[in-house]
Amino acid sequence: QSTWGHMSIQRGGTLLHKMSEFCVAYVTTPSQDVAKSLSHGLLERRLAACVNCLPNVTSYFTWEGRLDESNEVLMMIKTRQELMPELTQYVVSNHPYECVEVISTPITTGNPPYLQWIAQNTKAVDESTTA
Repeated sequence: QSTWGHMSIQRGGTLLHKMSEFCVAYVTTPSQDVAKSLSHGLLERRLAACVNCLPNVTSYFTWEGRLDESNEVLMMIKTRQELMPELTQYVVSNHPYECVEVISTPITTGNPPYLQWIAQNTKAVDESTTA
């Protein structure tokens, strides 16, 4: 068994604990340009290790009492759970929507080297307070 950062990894690549240290955040945007701008900002601030932008997502929703639909870009953001408050603040401050979707789900299983890569490419909590 070896230790890397906050995770313990058993030989053979089985993650023993701290899987919920990481999450995928989801954000919808009105255009690829907005998604690209937000992605660059998140990556430059090390609030995300990777952002996938999926174009041409049709969203159906209720807004101001009416059924509505919109063609959007869905951002899938790989990050640390502890960075979600700062990530959310950044997205909301730089997003054109009045009510911005920023939701996340924990990563419960994953390839240990990929999770290590997320950890290496996002800032630690102590960096969040000083940046």
